Parts: sequence; structure tokens; C-alpha cells
Amino acid sequence: MALDPADLPDDIVALKAMVLAARTLADDAQSEIQNLKLTIAKLQRDRFGASSERGGKLLDQLELQLAELEASVAADNVQVAIATGRMDEEEKRRPARRPLPDHLPRERLVHADSGTCHSCGGDRLRKLGEDITETLEYVPASWKVIQHVREKFTCRTCETITQAPAPNHPIARGRAGPQLLAHVLFSKYRAHLPLNRQSAIYASEGIELDVSTMADWVGACAATLQPLVETIEKHVLSAERIHADDTTVPVLAKGKCRTGRLWTYVRDDKPFGGSAVAGGHPERRQCAAPATLFHYSPDRGAQHPERHLAAYTGLIAHSGTIRPVIPI
Repeated sequence: MALDPADLPDDIVALKAMVLAARTLADDAQSEIQNLKLTIAKLQRDRFGASSERGGKLLDQLELQLAELEASVAADNVQVAIATGRMDEEEKRRPARRPLPDHLPRERLVHADSGTCHSCGGDRLRKLGEDITETLEYVPASWKVIQHVREKFTCRTCETITQAPAPNHPIARGRAGPQLLAHVLFSKYRAHLPLNRQSAIYASEGIELDVSTMADWVGACAATLQPLVETIEKHVLSAERIHADDTTVPVLAKGKCRTGRLWTYVRDDKPFGGSAVAGGHPERRQCAAPATLFHYSPDRGAQHPERHLAAYTGLIAHSGTIRPVIPI
């Protein structure tokens, strides 16, 4: 709760007691924060064990509790600084703030003054300089409907009707634009936001998108991107050496959450100067572009990587689960 300096007691003894109580609360919270950090670190180390699902839920709860405690400690420190009149010292103890990203667009908001001198009231002012303070702002996503217009023309000479061809679209007869499709795919596969939660978010913004509709979009995009996947696979598996690993992926199911596997195969020739791109002098050859190939499986069976790498004949750097075993 915010503390107004005007509400502070005038009595020195009462003020000292208030400051001492606030510091005690902050110290207790800080101790609990350290204990939570140790517990979270242990859970993160054990997250791939037999009880990983139960540990993952506990980890989420502890991280939420930790965030709330850290916010509470920050508020207590500010209250103490206000009560003791040491707000400047509190500001100095905070870590240095990183500058805001340079790639973001800047919008100038000029706060106009009265236009007269604050001392004599004169209006003969000339600009001496300016002070700029930057704040980071979030612009909520916006929706729009793009109308693709193809005008028809008739030739006055031969009466032939001409019209521009229909634009290409990622999904045949689809009504979702490429940016919306990319956003749905990113939210699902990179931000791990299920389609049902995306549907609820869009509904809160006044856009009704059924889960089944978005599922059709995802499937159609997968089919459209298949040639790109095959190109990446061919590029990765043509390397002299690849790095391989797998990680767990939570998969929604009725009444529970299953654990799938995401297999990762990485080509990165730079560390050892691998095969060169075609052409060029041997002494000036450049390493092929790095790339990553992903495969999903419902379990960790050895048959999955064996199928993924059936045609691969190079070296594999791995964590001990992929065959053939070739140590690096």
C-alpha cells in the first residue's frame, strides 16, 4: 500500500518503530527469496527426472511466489526510503538501467510551456536547448480487413474483358492474411500458447476465431512450408558433422498433459571449418550457413532418431541416446 509522507507520525519513537518494522519485513522477505531461488534452481536441475511433471507445476508456483516477494521487497524499501527521507540513496542502490533499444521508432511528444518568462512574464523567448526523457510504451495489436480489389475492364475494340490475376495466398480460399498466420504459428510453437487460449485472447478483442479454424490454418501452413522443411533437412544432413539432442515438449491431452519429444539436429560448421560452399578458392572457402532441423515424436524411443538419420553418414555429436555412437 502506498505511503503518503503526510501520514507519517511526528513522534520520533513511533517513526523509528515504523521504519524498523518495515526493514524487518523486507529482511524476512529477502531471506524467503533466497530460499525460493535455491529451491527453484534445484527444480530446474531435476526438471527432466521421473517427477518432472509434478516438479514443473511446483516450479511455476514458486516462480510466481518469487516474483510477488521481490515486488513486495521493492515496495518495502521505497516505504523505508520515504520515511527516512533517503529516497536518493534508494535510487542509487538500484542497478543501472539499460538504455532502451535503438531499433525502436521514436515518437516526439513536446510538452509546450506557457510561452512566457517565468520570472518577468516577457514573451521574447528563444530556444536554448531541450531535455529528453524516454519511456517505453506498448502499442496493442490492431486488426484490419484488407480488401483485394481486381478491377474489370472491357476492350472497346474487341469487347474482351481483362482483369488482373488473383493474388497468391498461403491457404487456398483462405481468409487469414500471411501476417496473421505467422502470428498464430509463432504463438503456438515459439510462445507455447495453445490454440484455445489464442482463441480466447482474440475473442476478448472482438475477433471470433474457432479453434478448429486455426487448426486448419496450422495444417495448411505446414503443408505449404514442407518444401522449405525438406530443403533445410537436405542442407543439415549434408554436413560432415552435426550436433543432436532432444528435449521435452508438453502436449495437451484430455484430462492431463502428456510429454512429447522435440529432436534437434544442428549444422554449424564455423567451429571446425567444415565443408565449404560450392565454388571459390580453397584457401578462401567459407563455411556453409548454420541451420537447425526439428522433428517431433510422442516418446523418446530410439527408433525416432534412427529414422530421422537413416540416410546420414557423417559424424554426430550427441548426449548418448543417438546411434551410431561416434564420440567427439
